[in-house]
Amino acid sequence: MTMASGIELWGGIECTVNRVGDTYIDQIKMSGHELRRGDAERFANLGLKALRFPVLWERLAPEDLRQIDWSSTDQRLAEAQALGLRVIVGFVHHGSGPKYTHLLDPEFPEKLADFAAAFAARYPWVEAYTPVNEPLTTARFSGLYGVWYPHGRSDETFLRALLVECRAIMATMRAVRKFNPDAQLIQTEDMGRIFSTPFLAYQANFENERRWLSLDMLTGRLKPGHPLWSFCLKHGLKSDELLALASEPVPPQILGINHYITSNRFLDERLERYPPSSHGGNGRHRYADIEAVRVGAENLASPKAILREVWDRYRIPIAVTEAHMGCTRDEQLRWFMEIWEGAHQLAAEGVDIRAVTAWSLLGAYGWDTLVTKPDGRYEPGVFDLRSTLPRPTALARLLGHLAEGREYDHPVLDGPGWWHRPDRLLYPSVRILSGQTAASSARYAVDDRYLTRSAKRAKARELVITGGKGALATAFAYVCERRGLPYRLLSRQELDVSDEQAVQEVLRELKPWALINAAGSSGVDKAEADPSGCFLGHVVGPRILAAACARENTKLLSFSSDLVFDGTELAPYRETAVVAPLSVYGRCKAQAEQEVMTINERALIVRSSAFFGPWDERNFLTFTLRRLARGETVRIVDSLTLSPTYLPDLVDSSLDLLIDGESGIWHLANGGALSWLDFAGLGAERFKLDRKLILPMSLEEMGWKAQRPSYSALTSERGQLMPAVDRALDRYRNECRIAVL
Repeated sequence: MTMASGIELWGGIECTVNRVGDTYIDQIKMSGHELRRGDAERFANLGLKALRFPVLWERLAPEDLRQIDWSSTDQRLAEAQALGLRVIVGFVHHGSGPKYTHLLDPEFPEKLADFAAAFAARYPWVEAYTPVNEPLTTARFSGLYGVWYPHGRSDETFLRALLVECRAIMATMRAVRKFNPDAQLIQTEDMGRIFSTPFLAYQANFENERRWLSLDMLTGRLKPGHPLWSFCLKHGLKSDELLALASEPVPPQILGINHYITSNRFLDERLERYPPSSHGGNGRHRYADIEAVRVGAENLASPKAILREVWDRYRIPIAVTEAHMGCTRDEQLRWFMEIWEGAHQLAAEGVDIRAVTAWSLLGAYGWDTLVTKPDGRYEPGVFDLRSTLPRPTALARLLGHLAEGREYDHPVLDGPGWWHRPDRLLYPSVRILSGQTAASSARYAVDDRYLTRSAKRAKARELVITGGKGALATAFAYVCERRGLPYRLLSRQELDVSDEQAVQEVLRELKPWALINAAGSSGVDKAEADPSGCFLGHVVGPRILAAACARENTKLLSFSSDLVFDGTELAPYRETAVVAPLSVYGRCKAQAEQEVMTINERALIVRSSAFFGPWDERNFLTFTLRRLARGETVRIVDSLTLSPTYLPDLVDSSLDLLIDGESGIWHLANGGALSWLDFAGLGAERFKLDRKLILPMSLEEMGWKAQRPSYSALTSERGQLMPAVDRALDRYRNECRIAVL
């Protein structure tokens, strides 16, 4: 897809400064963006034309409007100007303002306008503003659902907060236009569609009207005759204040539309079908409110369909101001390409679409808890902040191609995203109704399945996974299935990796885009008795694969071990630590690392440790917990410290690195250093088993033939990509309780 249509590529960072009670949760602080130098250059190098640029009221004037600290803004705006990046300045992003105001404060609009005027006086050259991000969404979560400050839970507080926000947007634009009469309003809003059963069609109709309220207020549409005019008057708004709003509208020059998969909702009165967390109601009926994608309804409202609906209603130029998915890298690529291609298709049909925004450039924190807790999960974006410096992901390469008008191709785009696959359904599939007339629904139904040009191939490109029925190979097969990545799992009988001719024939016949070497025995003691066999499987095989993949231009992912270290360190080992193995197995792994990287410098080698997972019944933790569940005593060595590794985390992180095109040695293990004894004890606590049944045992009593390092915990100087072991154990408990007990 080229830039011939004139659609620009914009970017933005997740910058929410959210208030929950008396606590502010600051995404900019969490990401380190404000203090880190070089981010603007990173963004500009992607080829972006414009940047959504936070100048957040809460951060710059937290105590008093007369005490504004412009120092950081001066520096960052100067960088953006020097790099040729246009800025779209935002003042409030899902926030409620500083502590001396809030969304129900009648003086909020004037206070924000005063802050904006001070900004515009200092930077009169700024041309584009988003004074308040997603006002309707913010009003819902702050005034209707009680999630964010000021934690209202009524239609009255929702409508009042929304009116205050829209007044603030209007007042702000009037203020900045005194300094720059040509200043543009680029107004963002989350936009989706509500679906329902026939019984709840009345509620879906209402919510599908309500989603337009903020934009209708700004464009002067909310006046007598509007479908929600009576609703607004019934719940506290005054006709004179609404008429005043409509008489002097401040319509956006560009509508910024943000659509997420979860933006489309489904309402169902059959509560027994859905978890209690989804149950709610409207005071008239109880019903579940869930993601439409989980029952199949998403096929009636794709991003492209939503954008067309917005255009038909307002006929104002559109930009997609957030295009992000908190998911695996392949799904992130698929989602962005779906939006990008949909925007170009609409442009070809006459819809005025100006830009698509890569959001979030630096990823996001805590949206798994709706930004209500400071320790929420991090999801990477165009850059991954879990490295020492922001690490460009495959999304960065995608944006670089699109910005230059070049076609982008990656094998993961051969298939559809999870939201198009049958396994997306978590609940009984239903025939759904949208809250619109049949004719209207038909107009905005999906008129074509999302398929990138590469996805129209006759056959999707595959991964090859060696290792057959081994725990690691099986885990890769499970995860590839879940991620929609076509693969071929080969047993030792189907492919002996130490047979050079067989390897070459497989690569030439299957033509995989990547090969994952999960073959090789983990029998550390067995290797002491059979060093030649260990050498054949762990050195000769990887050497042959490295050479063959280099010749065929096939990506290679191979695995090594924490046993390449001697255990003399007192802190977790990094990738550049000196290798000094103590056993035959460790020496073979160390030699394989060196030879593979010498032969194939593009190869990716992952060092890991002590697998445990929900599918492998033979791993140490599952075996131990089953014995405890039977009331048996278990004796465990207490003198070896390592980093337990949850297989689903390991496989997902490895695949993301492979898709990103990373190479060299990476350490992937769940954060934390534990003895085998403590690891078993934490597992027992998760399952409420008797920890007293776990008894310590000396290394000498084990009688192992191979020497192990007393300390082999792993960390990474390239990026700590996997969560702490505590979180991994929580997920293990939830995902395999039946298998254990």
